[in-house]
Amino acid sequence: MKKVYILLLGSLFLTMSCSTDLDEVPSNVASADSLTDFEGVLNAAYYYQLGAVTPMAVMGDFRADNALMDESPYTEFDEYGPDLTVMEDQFFGPFYTALYKSILSANNVIENSTDATHVAEAKFLRGLSYFKLVQVFGDVTVILTTANIDIIPTFDLTRQPAIEVYNDVIIPDLQDAINTLGVTIENGRASRIAAQALLGKVYVHMGNFASAEPLLASVISGADDADVSLQENFADIFVNDLNSEIIFSTQVSSSVEDEYGFSEFWEWFFGLDTKALDPLDSDLIAAFDASPGDLRRAVTIDETVSASPKYPQTGGADVDWIEIRLADVILLYAETLNENGTDAEEVLDLLDPIRTRAGVDPLDDTVINTQELVRQAIQDERRLELAFEGQRWFDLVRTGTVDAEMGQVINPNYHLFPVPISEVLASDGVITQNAGY
Repeated sequence: MKKVYILLLGSLFLTMSCSTDLDEVPSNVASADSLTDFEGVLNAAYYYQLGAVTPMAVMGDFRADNALMDESPYTEFDEYGPDLTVMEDQFFGPFYTALYKSILSANNVIENSTDATHVAEAKFLRGLSYFKLVQVFGDVTVILTTANIDIIPTFDLTRQPAIEVYNDVIIPDLQDAINTLGVTIENGRASRIAAQALLGKVYVHMGNFASAEPLLASVISGADDADVSLQENFADIFVNDLNSEIIFSTQVSSSVEDEYGFSEFWEWFFGLDTKALDPLDSDLIAAFDASPGDLRRAVTIDETVSASPKYPQTGGADVDWIEIRLADVILLYAETLNENGTDAEEVLDLLDPIRTRAGVDPLDDTVINTQELVRQAIQDERRLELAFEGQRWFDLVRTGTVDAEMGQVINPNYHLFPVPISEVLASDGVITQNAGY
């Protein structure tokens, strides 16, 4: 059984009343003045990422054209209106709470630990948490200190502009992580190559391709030193934890209770939740039809049961959630080079190992020979490679292709998700709701 980073010792439990989830000290993190070893607090920061996995997986695929809900009001995921707020308890609330708990735990380590590696890991996790929050909600509350009860009234809960969160929190945290963390990926913890990959991805989401290019290039050139490589068999990526292709994953184990109390991501994908018994979207089937002989098809979709078998159902509770893997980085790098003006042949050559593994021919640069055609080819490849990995909706939003790919005009208000109403109310309106909800 793999090591899962959580410390559940009674001596670390601390309970307190709070008016909002942002005020809550993680239940297994004691106040800083009572600790000298912060490894347990760091483990808590890793652990709390678990609660965000299923909500983001569902948002990434069910909001997009990969998967569908069958049961009202969950069908609101495909209707792009104000009523999505009714699913706060199952998705947006747990997601929000889990990530701020991870942030508060990370803050504790960053402020108080004398272990440079632990601090760097905490900064990686804080950067990852805020990146997810910004992708989902846009502007978010920023807290960069430990949430001791006596200073809670001094917190500014006002949502900060997303661009400031990127520039003032996410980017500096990941840069610090890069400068400190080691090359080797140990037991699935954050590493230098993970921080480089994540920061490269952050820059791509910001549209800053000039900054993204050297980071993503470093990941690819440094892959051998970090023992990172593409798996020969596409299916093996999703059944073997911590395999060579995975740069960073959130670790899942049936031996550790997940705070998320609803159906898990692998159940949603395979139609084991009654709200999505037949989740497979016909549009994804059509995408695979346009790639005949693609070996990823059988791994990703099952038309007989109209679902996705990508993550196994037997033993699903012991299969980690992949946050970033090498094929994702290669595709991001190809996209970055294309946006930076590299010629089509050089860009498309990067896709060859991914397509060869999938059993399909390389793309012809004499046909796909313009920046726009290459851009579309890369996005099509990302869809087939990364379907049911929680990325599709966020790719559509960042590339400005929501309307074109979804086949309808969608109000940009609904590119983001609703802030939990409980947070708006508990903060007396200091935390505001996203437009349209």
